Amino acid sequence: MSKKGRSGRWEDGFPPGGSGVDALMRAFDRSTTTLGPISEWPAHLKSVVRFMLPAKAQIVLFWGPEFIALYNDAYAPTIGQKHPRALGRPARENWAELWDDLEPLLRRVLETGETVFAKDRPFYIERHGYPEDVYFDISYSPVYDEAGEIGGVLCIVSETTERVVAQRELAKTQKRLSQALSASGMIGTFDWHVQTDTFYSDARFAEMFSVDPAKSEKGAPLAEYLAGIHPEDVERITEAVNHALASVEKYIEEYRLLQKDGTIRWVETRGECLRDDNGNPSHFVGVVVDITNQKEAQERQRLLAREANHRVKNLFAVFHGIISLSARSARTPKEMAQSLRGRLDALMRAKDLIRPGIMGTEHESERTTMDALVRTVLMPHDDGTSRIVMGGPDVTVGARAVTSLALALHESATNATKYGALSEPNGAIRIKWEARDGDFHLEWEETGGPQIVAPPQAEGFGSILTQRSITDQLGGKIEYDWQRNGLKLRVTVPLDRLGV
Repeated sequence: MSKKGRSGRWEDGFPPGGSGVDALMRAFDRSTTTLGPISEWPAHLKSVVRFMLPAKAQIVLFWGPEFIALYNDAYAPTIGQKHPRALGRPARENWAELWDDLEPLLRRVLETGETVFAKDRPFYIERHGYPEDVYFDISYSPVYDEAGEIGGVLCIVSETTERVVAQRELAKTQKRLSQALSASGMIGTFDWHVQTDTFYSDARFAEMFSVDPAKSEKGAPLAEYLAGIHPEDVERITEAVNHALASVEKYIEEYRLLQKDGTIRWVETRGECLRDDNGNPSHFVGVVVDITNQKEAQERQRLLAREANHRVKNLFAVFHGIISLSARSARTPKEMAQSLRGRLDALMRAKDLIRPGIMGTEHESERTTMDALVRTVLMPHDDGTSRIVMGGPDVTVGARAVTSLALALHESATNATKYGALSEPNGAIRIKWEARDGDFHLEWEETGGPQIVAPPQAEGFGSILTQRSITDQLGGKIEYDWQRNGLKLRVTVPLDRLGV
């Protein structure tokens, strides 16, 4: 039988225990809670509290329509400074900052009778004088009274904040490490247990070798990783591994990996063989670095060097021919110097037009356009009076074709200046070109120059050089039509030779 003492607090042998939440609950002042005196609590409520208080699990009971909070000692630290004022009071008073989140959970259990369960459930709480994002594993279950009605919600929780934060920090660290390794080209590490032939690696490492990443931690035979190496490199790498097992030398090898999508990646593996107390191979450990970009850069440099060497040889051959023929046709050293200088200047101006393309693409070769080439070569002969008219579509000219076309255009312009249309004040040249039926066609037409009585009896050096440039270098043809009112020149070159 309970009785009321002078202090107005209810005295009862329930709940048992002499300290902590038990003592606080026995000391409840009737005026501080709507639950009434403990002696009048229904049996089912007392039964739940008797079960809850000694438990080591973190448990809080929200009772009645106001969700009066009753909890055990294990739960008290999770609410920090809210304890002990929250004990016996409506939850809304002390969980105000998260009530919009907590109330729907409690009402869902109270009104539907279903259990709400969640792992690492986030909550926003102010329990130590500052806001916190915390995480709990929760299980909210209904508590039924003697009439079968739901009287409250029993919440068994376990704070997981420390673990969740640690996992997130670990994930961030792993991501930063992965990014750093990726930036450095590092694929991963490996550890081959030689005696059991069990090869362990990072997941990314396994993927690069076309091995199921799930096997990276469990281990797989070395043969599964060797199967990911390019067939042309497998035998060499197998021999290198066997050599490392039999010697004390460090293992350093470069080889190709054949990816599942058919692409090829270059890697460098560095490792060493560790031995047991008897000197037998125990572990083979090391790292693998992706060196694809480095290899591709080296290949580009090799190709550029080879191309540069080829072009230099071609230029020397052209210069040698120009010098030889100039010497044969010139009557004086001065005339030779002038003609040679003009031809070399034309070549240099044409070469300045070349723009580098993109290595590894269909536009890899250096290129310019026909319009730019014609305008550049004829620029010294254009006096700004529209005596030279030119036009045609945007046709691409490759680096090798530039030299031949520049020489042909220069020789034609030089002859026109000396003997043809440009030697007379009213003379003019019309140049037009087009791409048709797989060929490039250029037409050079002179008018207003000295009247042509008959074609030249002998072929001059300019004509010889032009002919060689078009036929020998580009596989094309050149036709001369010596009309009375001026020369008409037609050049035809296969388009596949023009763009090289």
